[in-house]
Amino acid sequence: MTLKEAITLFGYHQRSNLRTRTVRSYQPLLQRFDAEFGERSFDSIGSDEIFQFLETVTGNHSRSTRRLRYAQLKAFFNFLIDKCNLNMKNPCDTPLLSKAFKTPKQVAQRILDREIVEELIYNTETLRDRLILELQARCGLRIGEALKIRVSDAMDRKLILKEPKSGKESEVAFMPEQIAKRLHDYIQQENLTPGDRIFPICYSTARTLIKNLEGD
Repeated sequence: MTLKEAITLFGYHQRSNLRTRTVRSYQPLLQRFDAEFGERSFDSIGSDEIFQFLETVTGNHSRSTRRLRYAQLKAFFNFLIDKCNLNMKNPCDTPLLSKAFKTPKQVAQRILDREIVEELIYNTETLRDRLILELQARCGLRIGEALKIRVSDAMDRKLILKEPKSGKESEVAFMPEQIAKRLHDYIQQENLTPGDRIFPICYSTARTLIKNLEGD
């Protein structure tokens, strides 16, 4: 089996079992891998070649992207080895590759007490900042989800979340009545149109807002 044939088989599996968004995330990597090794036998690709390939395609990218590409290539080989019952070791499973593209130790996140959350909300200086915090604390939104919301996504007490973290195309979040009223008042106050983002700030600005409040 050539690598090109293996990629085609893996593609069939992905389209039948994975979300479209996940399938698309693999495409740039597999297209480059196909261009580099497509005519080679699947079991002839060595770990050194994979290391050089990953360094070439991810050398200028962030650590998270490098880890993702390594994990995707490892999953590709694992699937084919298992599916075709091949008597070979995954060439991605070596100390060199694991160390170069390893996932860093997770730092435990600090969970804030309810009283602290209430104090953070109380200490906000603007309605915008208060709403960002309330949508996270009361409605369970992540920062990124809150920042993507457009005026047309807010209907009465419902918020339509586009491309949420879960990977689904959309989800619905419900707001307490008081927060829904504050949100709609804010939209009117800012003269926002249906296509406008309600909170047109970047992720780092929102994170800094929260960190500054925690430090007060």
